[in-house]
Amino acid sequence: MSRSYQGDVSAEDCWSSLETEDDTFLIDVRTSAEWNFVGFPLLPENHRRATLFAEWQTYPTMAVDGAFAARVGDAVRAAGGSEASKLYFLCRSGARSMSSAAALTDAGFTQCFNVLDGFEGPPDEEGHRGQIAGWKAAGLPWRQK
Repeated sequence: MSRSYQGDVSAEDCWSSLETEDDTFLIDVRTSAEWNFVGFPLLPENHRRATLFAEWQTYPTMAVDGAFAARVGDAVRAAGGSEASKLYFLCRSGARSMSSAAALTDAGFTQCFNVLDGFEGPPDEEGHRGQIAGWKAAGLPWRQK
C-alpha cells in the first residue's frame, strides 16, 4: 500500500532548499526525449550534487519502470545520500513526480517532495507550456541541449 510522500513544494521553494541545504537531490523523472528536446533544470552553482535523471515512464512506450525506486535509491546512496536525504521530484507538470515521490517513500526514503507544476506547468490559453507555472515560468535556470 502506497504511503503518502512528504508534500508538495513550489519550484521556488525547491530551489531555495537546493541552495541552502547540503543533503538535497533534484530528481528529474521526465523522459529522455523531454530532457533532450524541451530542456532540463540547472542547479545552484554552490550545490554539491548533480541532478539525477531517471525516467518514471520509459519513452516511447510510456510504461512505468518497475525498477525505478531501487534504481533511484541506489543512485542517491551512490552520490552520498541516504534514506533521510531530501529528494525533490520534477516532471513536466507535477503528476509523474507525485507518483515517483510516493514510490521512494514506499522504498523507505522519508523526505520525498513533489515539485508542483513541474518543469513546464500547465498549458496557457494558446496551448503553450512554460508560461504560467513551474520551473521555467518561475525564471529558474535551465537549458536546452
